[in-house]
Amino acid sequence: MNLKKYFVRALHRLQKGPGYTYKELLVWYCDNTNTHGPKRIIKEGPKKKLIWFFLTLLFASLVFWQWGILINTYLSYNVTSSLSIGFKTMKFPAVTVCNANPFKYSEVKHLLEDLDRLIEAALERILQPTPGNSTESPSPPLNLTLWYQIPLVLIDEHDKDNPIILDIFESEQTDEGNETAAGNETSGGNQTPGGNQTSRGEQTACSHQGSDNCTYRNFSSAAQAVTEWYILQSTSILSKVPLQDRIRMGYQAEDMILACLYGAEPCNYKNFTQIYHPDHGNCYIFNWGMDEEALNSSNPGAEFGLKLILDISQQDYIPYLSSAAGARLMLHQQKSFPFLKDQGIYAMAGTETSIGVLVDELERMGYPYSDCTNNGSDVPVKNLYSQYNTSYSIQACLRSCFQNHMVEICACGHYMFPLPEGVNYCNNEDNPGWAYCYFSLRSSITHRQICIDSCKETCNDTQYKMTISMADWPSEASEDWIFHILSYERDMSTNVTLDRNGIIKLNIYFQEYNYRTISESAATTIVWLLSSLGGQFGFWMGGSVLCLIEFGEIIIDSLWITIINVISWCKGLKQKRAQARYPDAPPTVSELVEAHTNLGFQHEDGGALPRGEALPPEPGTPPPNYDSLRMQPLDVLGADSDAE
Repeated sequence: MNLKKYFVRALHRLQKGPGYTYKELLVWYCDNTNTHGPKRIIKEGPKKKLIWFFLTLLFASLVFWQWGILINTYLSYNVTSSLSIGFKTMKFPAVTVCNANPFKYSEVKHLLEDLDRLIEAALERILQPTPGNSTESPSPPLNLTLWYQIPLVLIDEHDKDNPIILDIFESEQTDEGNETAAGNETSGGNQTPGGNQTSRGEQTACSHQGSDNCTYRNFSSAAQAVTEWYILQSTSILSKVPLQDRIRMGYQAEDMILACLYGAEPCNYKNFTQIYHPDHGNCYIFNWGMDEEALNSSNPGAEFGLKLILDISQQDYIPYLSSAAGARLMLHQQKSFPFLKDQGIYAMAGTETSIGVLVDELERMGYPYSDCTNNGSDVPVKNLYSQYNTSYSIQACLRSCFQNHMVEICACGHYMFPLPEGVNYCNNEDNPGWAYCYFSLRSSITHRQICIDSCKETCNDTQYKMTISMADWPSEASEDWIFHILSYERDMSTNVTLDRNGIIKLNIYFQEYNYRTISESAATTIVWLLSSLGGQFGFWMGGSVLCLIEFGEIIIDSLWITIINVISWCKGLKQKRAQARYPDAPPTVSELVEAHTNLGFQHEDGGALPRGEALPPEPGTPPPNYDSLRMQPLDVLGADSDAE
């Protein structure tokens, strides 16, 4: 009932029209508000009134301008970084060790035989470009199929204005303008054959043989050109070898890991987890945390870390694939994939390498302060490294994104990255134009930017800062007995089967238990915003939150007056339309009754009844009761019409 009464009163108010105007409302606000300035506008004389009006308008504009700056600063979601140092027992990092050479040459020589003979002949032609200078006996004919797919040529730049292209396996030379691309890539290098001319090697790559759709790569050294060309060709060959065979052709843990000691506890190759890495072949991870709990370090210092002795068997390296000798190692978090090509370091043969570790923990704020992810579930790129059951990382995302584009555009996957389900690796036989497609995709800024925009950094990360020192090991005085013992332990042989060129000793330990935490915090909070807004309002106009409530009240009253005026205007417009339709006064109730009773009915003979005469009633019909035609008063406003 109270609700009905409220709406009835509201209806009365709408019918009566506004009780006050905008001017009256504004005067009331200026006279009653607690904000400084508006009172002086209505109480001072004409001159001061104008001055106070200008000052109030100016300071109100300054308040709104400052408010805009503060709100924009808050919505930019800036962060501040803080550094804190703590002390605790820490988990020892996962340690991945690999050989710089991915395969034993004795195991893959039969696969790379044609390629090796081809590169040896090419090097001989590069070093002795003049036909007939070779003193070696004639060799068996070369298989030039690989060469024609991705050729390597030299450009003689002795005359800069007229460079000459030298096809290594053809005796004739052609001008640069007559060059025809026969392969899929171009590589080159500067050298001085014979000491009296300058040559630059080039490698040409096309979408298919004889095509003009080619890409070229140039190198500053012929050594770089030969190495890159060999890696590209060996990738095509090895991509067709099954994974288990590639693992078998790599370095096995029992041959590579000669000794292991963690703190005071002995360990061996069985404490390492084997994974296959496309760049380095078989790699072995200590303390990966996949099957067992991660190990804690009991104390800082070299005596409480990990000590390894490795044999890299440098004499069995592939001569043209690995130009560096040593072990590749990386420290990383548990259950994360090791990207050694980006974050790994080398340990040199014949040395003892000591690595002191400091820990930095990074804590980033998530959305909206930064575009980071906790586990990669909100990243639109399918993580191809999830097949290793490893955690998300931005390196895994970028490589997965590139491989997905490679599969989509080139219809095959690159050998260096994991494969999506149902896709094969690229090779020259099944995919003749894959090298051109690969280099075009790798040099595409558009595709690179798509992957950068799609991938996200992790919100929490742990970084290991390393201090590296090296010394010769073993010393000349002790190398004899050390090599004897290690050879006997590995081969059960009394003969020395190891030498300085293949032995590496590693010491990995925490320098100290102090760790640094670099954390982000919001530079602006809602508390900061409210206090800053209130400070500006109070400084320029002496206002407070209650003043804002008063201002909100006047806005609501203004809207109410506007609604009342609109309804009144619509009501007046409706009345004007009714008057235009019925210019005379509307009939009364008695006239309507009389018109109803005096209808012009016809007599039986067809004549019209005279005015005021009605037809006689039918026999047996009672006469009409005209007393019941008394009209009731119209109740438009209801029983509470006097409530106003």
